[in-house]
Amino acid sequence: MTENPTPVILTEHTEEGVMLLTLNRPDRHNAWTLEMELLYNELFDRAEADPRVRAVVLTGAGRSFCPGMDMSVLDGASSGARPWPTDQLPPRTRPMSFPKPVVAAVNGACAGIGFNQALMCDVRFAVPHAKFAAAFSARGLVAEDGVSWLLPRLVGYGNASDLLLSSRRITGTEALAMGLVNRLVEPEELLPTALAYARELARSASPYAMSLIKRQLADDQARTFTESSERAAALLATAKRAPDYREGVRSFIERRPPEFAGLGEATSALEEATS
Repeated sequence: MTENPTPVILTEHTEEGVMLLTLNRPDRHNAWTLEMELLYNELFDRAEADPRVRAVVLTGAGRSFCPGMDMSVLDGASSGARPWPTDQLPPRTRPMSFPKPVVAAVNGACAGIGFNQALMCDVRFAVPHAKFAAAFSARGLVAEDGVSWLLPRLVGYGNASDLLLSSRRITGTEALAMGLVNRLVEPEELLPTALAYARELARSASPYAMSLIKRQLADDQARTFTESSERAAALLATAKRAPDYREGVRSFIERRPPEFAGLGEATSALEEATS
């Protein structure tokens, strides 16, 4: 029997500096497997190292985003027959440590690990009929992957408690109302809208500045306002020594699109700024 050669995650690079990642198990609604997790991390590693990639869009093939762990995998892990090798894998938080913007285009069911990965993205677009669910309490599990830290910061403590304790499903419309998603888009416009947003980031925003802002947003959650302000002053001084600052000013004065260098070309300055 010939093994299916189709990868469980599809990749597509646009000329505008955007990489599209599509979870690709549509016959299983893109349910998560170990193969998918390993490839997912590998693809993010490649995108981080590639200065041509300035933003990533994450979506699912078919009618779903990702409904969580594949039931066959979940059954094997819960029975002990096929334990999930947690101690051999990197943390399942790759979009948050990725120094470039990640946009989720949630096209359908989004639960469990899929719910977590959508939360880890910087911006979330969804269709009105998308179904979101944390799902952990319904499986006898706790909120995984730091979601109990992240979710209250997105939707507030009360909404986070509701979603995590009940595991109830909410639509994209309710997700928008509580701040879980940034924008609702009709199905036929979802991916074009997400890609257009990512292309605009790639075209007009400094990759170096975006990487620092992502770090600020994460690190400042544990800082006071004064500490955050002081850290911003230090980062600002470093940013002003980087080429992107001069290019950003000159392009504004000359009324032309900026021509920023790729992030990989400013690695030494980035390490200095975030050390």
